[in-house]
Amino acid sequence: MKYDLETFELIGGVILLLAFASTIGAILKVRFKDAATLKVIENLNDRIRAWWIMVGVFGFGLMLGPVGTVALFTFMSFLALREYITLIPSKRGDHRALFWGFFIVTPIQYILVANHWYGLFSIFIPVYVYMLIPIRNVIAGDWQHFLERTARIQWGLMVCVYFVSYAPALLTLKLQNYEGQNAKLLFFFVCVVQMSDVFQYVWGKLCGRHKIAPNISPNKTVEGLFGGILSASFLGMALWWATPFSPWQAFGMSLVITIMGFFGGLTMSAIKRDRGVKDYGNFIAGHGGMLDRIDSLCFAAPVFFHLTRYFFTHS
Repeated sequence: MKYDLETFELIGGVILLLAFASTIGAILKVRFKDAATLKVIENLNDRIRAWWIMVGVFGFGLMLGPVGTVALFTFMSFLALREYITLIPSKRGDHRALFWGFFIVTPIQYILVANHWYGLFSIFIPVYVYMLIPIRNVIAGDWQHFLERTARIQWGLMVCVYFVSYAPALLTLKLQNYEGQNAKLLFFFVCVVQMSDVFQYVWGKLCGRHKIAPNISPNKTVEGLFGGILSASFLGMALWWATPFSPWQAFGMSLVITIMGFFGGLTMSAIKRDRGVKDYGNFIAGHGGMLDRIDSLCFAAPVFFHLTRYFFTHS
């Protein structure tokens, strides 16, 4: 995989955008004094600071090459799974299954991705690990709440490991007239999905009136959803030159992954509400844990991977 000028232009463009956003955030914080407005501005600045951290970590992983990128996502999945597991009730009989999930299943999944073994990494967790977890639990001999306990672990591995692993799996695709440029496609995917979250927040604060799911995520509005998704989709269209897509194909792909990203975030918010917490963790100071930052990627990654693989890979 090569890193051409366009790769550095993408990263440089995001850095300039973040620098501009940080400047605007600092100006707004000085200009406005009322408590309600300052709270919104501080939340926005928290998001910008979180983006600085994520872009720095993600850019560093890309610079290390495919192995470094896969290692980065392995670490992200490990943290996300740890945050998820701390929120769900577990018993002593689950501990060995959880050990397998953290230290055997997660590394194997990403090793398969790194080795481009699509035939196995695509079924390893949803088939073989899906059977392994109840087997491990039943051997422990604890039958109380067996179904719920087993399903919770299976769900965590599917969302935090399996779904997320489809993001670095984009590096394994052999795309038409795009050989060796997959790092840009991965950057495109992460940028569009994450920016959709930011745009939804901004549009929601500017003109949000109608709540979508007030009992799950009170800040999400219809206006914010449509404004954010369309803004991110047009951003994706503007970045078509960094992808194997035409401008309208880039728009369509962006539209699909931002919609999936929204439902991924909403689903993970429902779990937090069920467990009575605001965030999954405090990995990023003031703005939640790793799973809070990648919840939108979870549902979007496998859909983006399979659409790209089906329509744009070599026959």
